[in-house]
Amino acid sequence: MSRESALVTTEWVTENLNNPKVVFVEVDEDTTLYEQGHIEGAITFHWRDDLQDGLVRDLISKEKFEALLSKNGIANDTTVVLYGGNNNWFATYAYWYFKIYGHQDVRLIDGGRKLWELKALPLVKEVPAREATRYVAKERDNSIRAFRDEVIAAIGTLNIVDVRSQSFQENSQLLLTFHKKADRLRDTSQLLRTFLGQRLPMKMEHLDQRQNLSRFMKLLVLILRKTQSLTAVLVSVLPSHGLYCTNCSASTM
Repeated sequence: MSRESALVTTEWVTENLNNPKVVFVEVDEDTTLYEQGHIEGAITFHWRDDLQDGLVRDLISKEKFEALLSKNGIANDTTVVLYGGNNNWFATYAYWYFKIYGHQDVRLIDGGRKLWELKALPLVKEVPAREATRYVAKERDNSIRAFRDEVIAAIGTLNIVDVRSQSFQENSQLLLTFHKKADRLRDTSQLLRTFLGQRLPMKMEHLDQRQNLSRFMKLLVLILRKTQSLTAVLVSVLPSHGLYCTNCSASTM
């Protein structure tokens, strides 16, 4: 992958706004930005609603990806140009999606929405209507994806670049310890009792790990506050063992 094949300049964008073979897609962390104004002709993908599975914390399926692109008028031979706020944060996430499913020509606007605004280039509010296509994705290319166990095995032996916020980076060791324990947990009840030291007399059968995940997370935070636990836990869904910790903090909640 070269800079020339992965990035386009704002000048290139202005020259290709009316190119029928090019589709501009805005993907923002702040999902209200697109409504406030976007590059002429650009469509938008919602980083969570469009690009995250609604049941498990994973990629949407090949079939859902095909449906998303088809309804938005993107064909297999389309040049897809992505951009977004916060230095292209979620635009690069979408870029990786296109690579995972084998799209041939996908690029990023160098500098993203921030540079476009700094140059005072025009933004519009009109939402384009695109004719639907029949997009056919390739099978997932997992060679460009690292799974949790691969990352854990690489700690201390390979170079790992963490691009998350500092608050996450400070707790990497606690996170690693929790993940190792989580591998041995089989259900929500065991997970909760592990962190509470089996001090919670309650009926766990009411906490279904998928349908009531939101209720479980709120309850867990409440219990940790009341017990003055030194471990704050943010929980997410993982297909292999139901729940796992994405952020462990050593400070009292």
